[in-house]
Amino acid sequence: MIPALRLITRLAGGLIILLSTGFVVFAAMASQPAGQPPIADGIVALTGGEARIDEAVRLLADHRGKRMLISGVNPHTTRSALERLTPDYAALFDCCIDIGYWAQDTIGNADETQVWASRRGFRRLIVVTSGYHMARSMAELSRAMPNVELIPHPVLASVQRAEAWWTSPSATRLLLVEYLKFLPALARLGMARAFGSLTPQSSAAAVAPTHFGSKASVD
Repeated sequence: MIPALRLITRLAGGLIILLSTGFVVFAAMASQPAGQPPIADGIVALTGGEARIDEAVRLLADHRGKRMLISGVNPHTTRSALERLTPDYAALFDCCIDIGYWAQDTIGNADETQVWASRRGFRRLIVVTSGYHMARSMAELSRAMPNVELIPHPVLASVQRAEAWWTSPSATRLLLVEYLKFLPALARLGMARAFGSLTPQSSAAAVAPTHFGSKASVD
């Protein structure tokens, strides 16, 4: 084997080992249940998975935060429909819950949350999303809000709770797909920290809504 080919082979082998090890670590962390988070200024729930809103509202009712944002809500979903998901805490929607209809993906969630937290003056947020989605969410949120303390509070999907991920093809597939989405988010975070980047204050905030959903505006 010629030296150049040998070097390429070794580099490729090292990369495969690195990515494989990274996936195992990622899967293990994504499968850890959440404990009780410390008290924060606000709570943000990222839509797109089961039980995220329920858990975030429970934390709000438990006074873990002063106010809550539901980010990435479908524009056709009304506040009343969201209230019906958590009937025991419906009153909280009148006083303490904001609804973001702007975000369409995780990057949008980060930008929407940054605008909301900045306008509220919040410096410490509890982030509620699915366990498999948490690493990517934290990377994007950290990029958008480098000066805000983020506290992860993962919610395990039913496929993760049913059995160990390595014994479940569906759980393994879910985690692998999310791991491949996480790597670019991690790269974006690294680039932002190394070189600086255009932040939502100057880009996303320019196209963000001037207010978040209120009872009068969305019902």
